[in-house]
Amino acid sequence: MPRARTAPLDNAPPVAVEAPRTYIWDLKRRPTINDVARLAEVSKKTVSRVINQSPLVNEETRQKIAKVIDDIGYEPDPQARGLASQRSFLLGIIYDNPNSQYVVNVQAGILEACRKNGFELVVHPCIRTSPTYMKEMRQFVERQKLDGVILLPPLSEDDALAAMLTEIGCRFIRVACVPLDVAAHLVVYEDYKGAAEVADHLVELGHRRIGFIAGTPQYKSAQERRRGFADGLARHGLGLDPDLSVQGAYTFESGQECAEKLLSMENPPTAIFACNDEMAAGVYRIAYQKGITIPQELTVVGFDDSQLALRMCPALSTVRSPVRDMGRVAAEKLIQRIAQPDAKLRETIFQPHLVVRESSGPAR
Repeated sequence: MPRARTAPLDNAPPVAVEAPRTYIWDLKRRPTINDVARLAEVSKKTVSRVINQSPLVNEETRQKIAKVIDDIGYEPDPQARGLASQRSFLLGIIYDNPNSQYVVNVQAGILEACRKNGFELVVHPCIRTSPTYMKEMRQFVERQKLDGVILLPPLSEDDALAAMLTEIGCRFIRVACVPLDVAAHLVVYEDYKGAAEVADHLVELGHRRIGFIAGTPQYKSAQERRRGFADGLARHGLGLDPDLSVQGAYTFESGQECAEKLLSMENPPTAIFACNDEMAAGVYRIAYQKGITIPQELTVVGFDDSQLALRMCPALSTVRSPVRDMGRVAAEKLIQRIAQPDAKLRETIFQPHLVVRESSGPAR
């Protein structure tokens, strides 16, 4: 085995330090789990435990096996792995959300965790108002033999769905803006605080006549964003003006409709807070059509900090929700629940914060 020598220290004799071993593999043959076990000088069962993230392997052995796997390019056979562990190594993501960018971002985070842990992802959009919705959800989970599912809002807010998954023994993580369950089942993001920060920002800019475009009222995120914004204004002695508060639906089209109402008023608002970036983009379009300049005549703030926010001109001030990170952490937490069912998992909370960009300006 090759050895590296360190430089002598004073009169001390040279000390031999073992160099890390590199394992070379003949690419003409696909390596097997037996090859990994032989090179790492451990049992096949120990290799299997490392692949399946068992806590029963010490860290030194785990790292040694991981290096062998990396060096020789071993990839576990999904079917054999599933049979050995009685798992499918499939996670599901279930959603009914009109904001496609949100779903794409959270999915990217989930996929990051899946790749790292040897899982695959099955995506299932649905319509929760369908009369067969619950039946379809059960069939989806059982047909795919999913090890677990991640529920995105607003489906994550459905206690009946969570109860059904518990009944059939499918583990789940709920991504939600309020605590809906025990800590092990949740990834929480505090929309309330992000919306309150928007209120502070607009008041500090001198705005007093502030328009508000609400999200879909049945969604807890919309309720929390309204509550946070109203409480934020109240701290400054202001109220959420009912004449300037209009109901949106988290879509670009609803943002346009609401902006048309607000900006057609005899005394229009000097600032508008739209409860997501899609609706804020609708405000931009109507403002452009009416010849209203942003931010000189109108300040606009959104929520989510989607890719759209930087593509708009001027760049949109918005509340950043770490959606991709939430997806990744939700998947990691779910995988941990699958591997260690009795593990005590701590509360996971994400804090949104306002990103101020070019669409913010002082009240005229």
